[in-house]
Amino acid sequence: MNNKEFIKLKNSIAVKSTVKIIIYSILAMLIFLIIVDGIFQDEIATFVYRIDTELYYFFVSNKVLVFIFTYLLIFAITTFIVVQNINKYMIEIMESVDIILKNPEKEIKLSSDLVILENKLNSIRSDLIRNKNIANEAIQRKDDLIMYMAHDLKTPLTSIIGYLTLLTQEKEISQNLQEKYMNIALDKSLRVEELINQFFEITRYNLHDMPINKKKIDLSFLIDQLIDECYPMLQEKNLKCIVNKDSHIYFLGDGDKIARAFENLLKNAINYSYENTEILINMEKKDDSIKIIFKNKGDKIPQYKLDKIFDKFYRIDESRSTKTGGTGLGLAITKEIIELHNGTISVKNDDDFIEFCVEFGDGSKNPDFRDGVK
Repeated sequence: MNNKEFIKLKNSIAVKSTVKIIIYSILAMLIFLIIVDGIFQDEIATFVYRIDTELYYFFVSNKVLVFIFTYLLIFAITTFIVVQNINKYMIEIMESVDIILKNPEKEIKLSSDLVILENKLNSIRSDLIRNKNIANEAIQRKDDLIMYMAHDLKTPLTSIIGYLTLLTQEKEISQNLQEKYMNIALDKSLRVEELINQFFEITRYNLHDMPINKKKIDLSFLIDQLIDECYPMLQEKNLKCIVNKDSHIYFLGDGDKIARAFENLLKNAINYSYENTEILINMEKKDDSIKIIFKNKGDKIPQYKLDKIFDKFYRIDESRSTKTGGTGLGLAITKEIIELHNGTISVKNDDDFIEFCVEFGDGSKNPDFRDGVK
């Protein structure tokens, strides 16, 4: 609840309490005047006089004292009632907080005077339920992912042990067969290394706070370097990577983390591209902004998957393909790195083309943008 809402609620309760005190005080004065001064044709005064003459004369002779006493009595009773109502409000609020903590599914109901607070508490309750569901979903995905990866680790390890056992036990094995078994064992070992790196990636994502060390970097050179490193992956699917860029595009940022973000986008494009197609990378510097677009041809991604594509532990490939099944952290980490550099990242899927667009903001927010480190 912001200050304006709190002040509005406080003033509403204060006004209503004051009105009650004024109304009850006026009623007290009217009652006093009716009894003592005989308003309404002295009927009540005459009635009191007939019952007890001394009481009547006492009221008449001590009008001021009786008036003050009556007013103070009514004022005290009214104040007590108001304080009781406020205490009732406090109890309602405490019970509502307890409900939010223990049973958030239950809707909060408060007195009509606290309708503003009721709406706010129900909003908090809804946010709590939503955040709890998101957290539970993330934990479940992570648990499932670890279970799947543990299973995937066991498979290549079993193959490695099996082929190494054959190499150890078979004395008359041919040279060609030895090389075949050793190559298979090597491939499986590389797969184990990849899975272990993915485990480390999960741990780093949960434990590190992503500090950045900004330096002047050449994004054009960085992209060329990443393409060279991914050459074996491109060759495996007979993919071509076409880059449209200026010879030098400089940017003030953390080179290691920017490289990691772009590598994730490039590998994602490779993994989800059709064979024998092209991956297009367009880099454009305009005034004080830089735009980098990764575009590849692949299966159309449904909108509900695009909406979650940057969520941690979310994987587009629900079948958990060994080749494309990662941790589901790559794009989430990429988004975090881009945003740490005051940039944005978006995705769209038109027909068969998947496009990721990274854009770094204007230089007015970063005085060192144009010239690098001063």
